[in-house]
Amino acid sequence: MQDEKNGHSISGWITYWRLMRYLKPYLVIFFISILGFVAYAATQPMLAAMMELFIDGLEGRDFDFVKWLPNKEGVLGGLLVALGGGDWYNVTEGLKVAYLVPVLIVLIYMIRSIGSFLGNYLLAQVSFALIHDVRVELFNKYLLLPSSYFDNNDTGRILAKITFNVDQVRDAVTRASKIILREGATVIALLTYLFYSNWKLTLLFFAIAPVIGFFVKFASKHFKRYTKKIQNSIGDVTHVANEVVGGYQVVKSFGGEAYESERFVKSSTVNRLQNIKLVRLSEIYTAVLQFFIALAMAGMMFLAMSMLGEYTAGELIAYVTAAAMMPKAVRQLSEVNNPIQRGIAAAESIFEVLDLDNERDKGTFESNHVNGGIEIKDLSFSYPGHEEEVLKNINLSVKPGETVALVGHSGSGKSTLVSLIPRFYDHQQGQVLLDGVDVSDYKLANLRDNIALVNQQVILFNDSVKNNIAYGSLKNATPEALETAVVSAHAKEFIDGMESGMDSFIGEGGGRLSGGQRQRLSIARAILKDAPVLILDEATSALDAESERYIQDALESVMQGRTTLVIAHRLSTIEKADRIVVMDKGRIIEEGSHKALMVAGGAYKKLYELQFDS
Repeated sequence: MQDEKNGHSISGWITYWRLMRYLKPYLVIFFISILGFVAYAATQPMLAAMMELFIDGLEGRDFDFVKWLPNKEGVLGGLLVALGGGDWYNVTEGLKVAYLVPVLIVLIYMIRSIGSFLGNYLLAQVSFALIHDVRVELFNKYLLLPSSYFDNNDTGRILAKITFNVDQVRDAVTRASKIILREGATVIALLTYLFYSNWKLTLLFFAIAPVIGFFVKFASKHFKRYTKKIQNSIGDVTHVANEVVGGYQVVKSFGGEAYESERFVKSSTVNRLQNIKLVRLSEIYTAVLQFFIALAMAGMMFLAMSMLGEYTAGELIAYVTAAAMMPKAVRQLSEVNNPIQRGIAAAESIFEVLDLDNERDKGTFESNHVNGGIEIKDLSFSYPGHEEEVLKNINLSVKPGETVALVGHSGSGKSTLVSLIPRFYDHQQGQVLLDGVDVSDYKLANLRDNIALVNQQVILFNDSVKNNIAYGSLKNATPEALETAVVSAHAKEFIDGMESGMDSFIGEGGGRLSGGQRQRLSIARAILKDAPVLILDEATSALDAESERYIQDALESVMQGRTTLVIAHRLSTIEKADRIVVMDKGRIIEEGSHKALMVAGGAYKKLYELQFDS
């Protein structure tokens, strides 16, 4: 499947047909839309035939209805004779072309309009439904992917797949499918009419078929290559824009406007150049095909004029009219290759994500009541795709209800260690036990139900205060529980001061709140969860001194009866922990109470004097 000559085309068609499988729920509507396009296509040769009638009328001829019926001696002719007693072949009297042509023109355009409406409208319904399904499946897949995927892929490229790439797929499904169905049916209808009228002349069109096939194959490979480069470049554009929007304060504070503008211009320029290359290839491809079609048309018209003695002027003009309709349909079919290749390339990038393994969840153990005892044995850990160990031979035991603080320089492994408990990453060596059961043996949802987390980087959503606190599995929390959490987090005062109280929207990332207010909402969310294990990763880092005092009181109340792991630099949090664990370069180097470690005069005392001395 991956050989150089055929690998791209085979994989492309496999991708396209995989995409078409999303049509299954909409097959009835899709089939009706095809019938609409077939009806539209059937009117093309009918219009050409009208030219023969029109010329015959100008020459004073009557309408020869028998000409359009099958031979009496044939199967279809015999069937008509049997059904109509031969009357079908005696209806020419009184049928004047002057009356017949206007009536037929109106009927033809009625059929054409109805067919076009059914085809275009119903195909649009199917296409948008299909793309909706793909986009939802992709988004839901993002929710199931492991943390390592988001570590290894920048936000811009992730967002580009669900926006730009999905739009490329939509273009392939909507525009390309419409052209393939409508113009494909038109070509078939016209060829059928041309063969019926004069099969010898019609063979000229097939003389250029190998040429068309060669150029389609040649262009498809390059269309797909340029499209992938465009998708990567739009991901870079999105990435730069996303970083600037998210970090505009840093950009402005450090005078980064010129640098960021240069980065954006560079990524946008690459995107522009790749798009220009794609358009250039598309136009050359179309022009060459048009030239060969014109050669075939020229030869056909020359031969048609030489047959004037064998056929009437009306017959030849009808034939030429039908033949003249062919280049437009063939040109549109040839141009559809570009959006199809773009759609295939985009679909491949989407299917690459859909085919990734979900976050591993093979555990079968569930517990209705977790005491909160944590034991880490002989644990070593490297991030996926990296060989360097960031945790080395960690051994740590935390009793149920105990508060343990983790301290150390940045990069010492504190956050990595606590991230293994809710299994944001899977450990490779050693054990991480919760109540004596390895966390990998728990069902993932059950494990995380028993752990509440407050991050240093507060994550809030562009929603109401209430929905940010009672988030996810907490959405059915009682008003009383919600009120208790808000009061305990010392958030009630500023929430009551907001225009709509708990129903106030806080903006993207909680942008309408101060840093301390955002952190208090995050803490209220953890309090509302009421989990037996609490992880506080720099939970008070964004608070001013007054807010921290309130929050510390709240946290001390919340920590009662819960196993708590605290990563903090603040003296107030560290001093009151039952035990302090000092980490350095992925190892535990000291362990004990604040008083004992200060007396020991080791690494903790140095950290205290550098960072915690008030």
